[in-house]
Amino acid sequence: MKKPQFIENEIYHIYNRGVEKRNIFTEDKDYFRFVHDLFEFNDENPASNMTYYFNPKSMEVQPPYLKKEKNPRKLLVEILVFCLMPNHFHLLLRQKQKNGIVKFMQKLGTGYTMYFNKKNERVGGLFQERFKAVVVKDEEHFIHLPFYIHTNPIYGGSTSITNILCAKE
Repeated sequence: MKKPQFIENEIYHIYNRGVEKRNIFTEDKDYFRFVHDLFEFNDENPASNMTYYFNPKSMEVQPPYLKKEKNPRKLLVEILVFCLMPNHFHLLLRQKQKNGIVKFMQKLGTGYTMYFNKKNERVGGLFQERFKAVVVKDEEHFIHLPFYIHTNPIYGGSTSITNILCAKE
């Protein structure tokens, strides 16, 4: 699938899954970490080295290393909707600045993969190819897409609307 040109203030359905359809979330801590990463990496400024903040094995915060002051955030994207499944994720994003989605997804993919690989003592890519992106062009697509994303855990993406919403261009 060809990636759309990412334009500021446009909305995009972003999704990806684990390489070989493997699980990318194996326990609750992984889901929490990914949600944390959605926040942490949604900033124009470089992310802090999370090794100083969390022990990947226990996910316990290491208080002595926490910064007390942080630069003001400059958001790359606006996160409208998200859904995390054992082997994939869906995001509905509005790009806030030029190349915001690409920068955000690069930081998110790299950061989460580093966490997952260290925690599971593995190496290599975690995600299948690059993320997929579909521009939300019309109101009908925008109205139905959040329902599709949020019901994905119930129907597993096998409903007939899947092809319409994920492949719509």
